[in-house]
Amino acid sequence: MTSTRQATDHTDSTVKLSSAQLSMAWLRLQAAAAVLALTAIAGAAHGFEFHEATIDAIQLGFRNGSLTSTALVRFYLDQIGRLNPLLRAVIEVNPDALRQAACADAERGRGQPTGALHGVPVLLKDNIATRDALNTTAGSLALLGSVVRRDAGVAARLRRAGAVVLGKSNPSEWSEFRQVDNGWSARGGQTRNPYVLSSDPCGSSAGSGVAAAANMAAVTLGTDTDGSILCPSSFNSVVGIRPTLGLTSRAGVVPITPLQDTVGPICRTLSDAVHVLDAIVGYDELDAAATRVASKFIPPGGYVQFLKKDGLRGKRVGVLRGFFQSYAGTRRLRVYEQHLATMRKHGAMVVDNLHVAANPTALLDDISSNEGIAVVAEFKLSINAYLADLVYSPVRLLADIIAFNNAHPIEERMKDFGQDDLIAAQNTSGIGPVERVAIRRLKELSANGLEKLMKEHQLDAIVTPGSDASSLLATGGHPGIIVPAGFNEQGVPFGICFGGLQGYEPRLIEMAYAFEQATKVRKPPMFKP
Repeated sequence: MTSTRQATDHTDSTVKLSSAQLSMAWLRLQAAAAVLALTAIAGAAHGFEFHEATIDAIQLGFRNGSLTSTALVRFYLDQIGRLNPLLRAVIEVNPDALRQAACADAERGRGQPTGALHGVPVLLKDNIATRDALNTTAGSLALLGSVVRRDAGVAARLRRAGAVVLGKSNPSEWSEFRQVDNGWSARGGQTRNPYVLSSDPCGSSAGSGVAAAANMAAVTLGTDTDGSILCPSSFNSVVGIRPTLGLTSRAGVVPITPLQDTVGPICRTLSDAVHVLDAIVGYDELDAAATRVASKFIPPGGYVQFLKKDGLRGKRVGVLRGFFQSYAGTRRLRVYEQHLATMRKHGAMVVDNLHVAANPTALLDDISSNEGIAVVAEFKLSINAYLADLVYSPVRLLADIIAFNNAHPIEERMKDFGQDDLIAAQNTSGIGPVERVAIRRLKELSANGLEKLMKEHQLDAIVTPGSDASSLLATGGHPGIIVPAGFNEQGVPFGICFGGLQGYEPRLIEMAYAFEQATKVRKPPMFKP
């Protein structure tokens, strides 16, 4: 959960590191990068280029014999071994990954039918349950050693698609419901942005964003309550999809609130993200209410069919100008203006100077205030239900988590972060009159804000800078896609967001893919200090 706490996608926040630490980190990463470049050259010499490999390239390698799942898993494990001591993007690797890869190779050798993700290594955010040797802790030491009853719904779908579970990525602890630094957890430490090490990796899915950007996995999964897929995707020059609420199951995911939680892919390309999305969407009886409603949005034939290079042609794209003006006078705004021109050039009708409210700042403050009231109460109910369903856990209630943190103040950095939000949640007593008013207000703000704007102007999408407007999407359960857009004066990446109403994924994918192919902004990280 990002936006209600660090509310903008401005790139001026930093991870606090000494100059000596930064210099040593940079030197080590440059040495690692040199070795990895040689590894990539060697891979290319043997017929497969591992670095920046896409799902389509991986599957082609499997078919023509230049690649095996085992070799691919070994490559990513090597990447993690070299880069993770400094980037801290991966919290744990799966000791069973190589066995899973060998099984995938054997299945392929027997001529069994395979799909796009068969044999492909995926990292899951550490709040997505797996019933295997991996822990599921949301980054907290309090859950270390807990045993889940079953795979999360999305993890089960990935396994059925033949994916190899490579490990877990490092989240902001408790998905940032506990107000820690972006990308910090007691288990995993501080995740660092691979483009500029001192820059913010952003969002509670920071580990997934950094791992995808730094080629530490083929693809990754994150979760989003309010910006936690969109923001790390923007800051790490990768693609992130926040799906419509309920399009992907939340069963088995360490929760914040069922009102806004969603699970989605974070990958280096939109094509990869869409392949993952196709694998994880669908009805789940353990998240029946939300997935039943959203399953009507899933198109026959899936989402890959919407990867169209002319996907901007004829689309009505609304520019929420107020969000862009906060970057007045910067290189970033100039780049955004160039991108709007590119959209026009590729056939989009760009409807400029739109405002979701007379005072957008007041609207976001209203959303944040009511979101805070609702989410605090929802968290207690949701986390207690999650803990009760575990086969084994050192903690069984939110009160136990609070007590654990008090008993481990050094490891949990209590002096730095405290646990005010956890305590506030513990002091709630369910969804009462105050919470119901807040929830109703959030629905009103969405209906009279974004939904009304898009319908009045017959928009296929809104475009906004990075994750700055994530709250507009989150509170209505609406989807958004981040695509890399550029780099600021310091070399920190930023993205552009295509957002729409529930079920708009097909048209958002068309537009985002056409934009990505027209601009091709992404480049691998340089590990600047």
